[in-house]
Amino acid sequence: MSKNFNFFNTLSNKKEKFVPIKNNTVGMYACGPTVYDFPHIGNARPLVVFDVLFRLLKKYYEKSEVIYVRNITDIDDKILETAKNKKISISELTKDITETFHEDCLYLMCLSPSFEPKATDHINEMISMVSNLIKYEHAYINEKHVYFSVSSFKEYGKLSNKNFDELLSGARVELSKYKRDPLDFVLWKPSGKDDPGWDSPWGRGRPGWHLECSVMSEKYLGKQFDIHGGGLDLVFPHHENEIAQSCCSNKVKSFANYWLHNGFVTVNKEKMSKSKGNVLKINSFKGKYSGQALRLALLSAHYKQPLDWNDKLLKDCNETLTKWYQAYIPLKTYTEISEEVLLPLLDDLNIPGYIANLHKLFDKAIKGVEKDKKIFNAACNLIGFLVETKETWILKQKTRVWGNEIENMEKKVNKKIDLRNKARENKDFKEADRIRKELLDDNITLEDKDGKTTWRLK
Repeated sequence: MSKNFNFFNTLSNKKEKFVPIKNNTVGMYACGPTVYDFPHIGNARPLVVFDVLFRLLKKYYEKSEVIYVRNITDIDDKILETAKNKKISISELTKDITETFHEDCLYLMCLSPSFEPKATDHINEMISMVSNLIKYEHAYINEKHVYFSVSSFKEYGKLSNKNFDELLSGARVELSKYKRDPLDFVLWKPSGKDDPGWDSPWGRGRPGWHLECSVMSEKYLGKQFDIHGGGLDLVFPHHENEIAQSCCSNKVKSFANYWLHNGFVTVNKEKMSKSKGNVLKINSFKGKYSGQALRLALLSAHYKQPLDWNDKLLKDCNETLTKWYQAYIPLKTYTEISEEVLLPLLDDLNIPGYIANLHKLFDKAIKGVEKDKKIFNAACNLIGFLVETKETWILKQKTRVWGNEIENMEKKVNKKIDLRNKARENKDFKEADRIRKELLDDNITLEDKDGKTTWRLK
């Protein structure tokens, strides 16, 4: 492909041509879950966005190795608190949530990352980074707590494009009597007697959240790598802190070269919150909708923009996929997708623009030409759609609407179609239209073609 690959880089606050650090490797890190609660649709958005980016990088740089790292945070204050409240062990909680997270990834048609490191498997490396920061006078010890000294890193705030005063006035920073400065953040903290902890030069304790991602990205991608992704809420303080501690520990001028952040998800134009009772867990959709429908809904707005989630959006996306499956064929060999079709993806991952191209390809494919069907299916597959068989999709739709009554409901539908056909034969078109409308009200669409009537669920 000759077209440039461009991203909007949060670090420079502008769109830039993507140029990997190495000729034969592309490295990407995306912040994964803190496994204390079941993932919700806000967590799902970066999952599918960066999954699409991973797929696209593998296609665009097919002669290079694309390394995608997505971590699991399995030690954190929220995990400790939740385990205590539920009166279960931390290992039981994190195991349960991690398993559910993996099930959700499969449900949303996400590929497995190249590496999925767990924080608790990298404690020694974290202790080493903290030691470096103390040695280089970027961190200090206060009663077994170790804090990063923000004032020691003059470029702090460059990702969020704010100075110290602006960051302090607009941010929720952790309050602690052990800090020298309100913006300083914890690298290591002592653990209580009943809490998990590891021996360190500063006493038994556990790492700070920001430290974990810096260490795990370095372990698998090196001290400097290409792309770092995550939700908009992570720009400050999490990603800002990652940059500070990684640059200072490793004595490098840059950490990740390109920073991509997806926008927030609202529900019926309201922020998700437990107090409003509108936190929608991915679990709650299983059995009701295909994961492909959720995936399409989550990709329906440009990744940088806010996404408002509502029932109509999900139903519309389900209907779109049902329509697309009319042109489904299994692909046995590689099918080339034209550069013209791919252009929106290469321009700051404009997935809605690419989906518009999919609609155009469908209009060609539905006419029945094999070549057009192959191109359409390949283009859908590229971003994680039509990856199940048509039979599987249809069965899931029937199960979603009818549950265990599929056989009985199919008989009722076919009986109504027979009655409609008889009405048409008798030229009772008013009755035929009434039956069609009755079926449509039950989410059943009829198609009359070549003297035969077929039906599908919307």
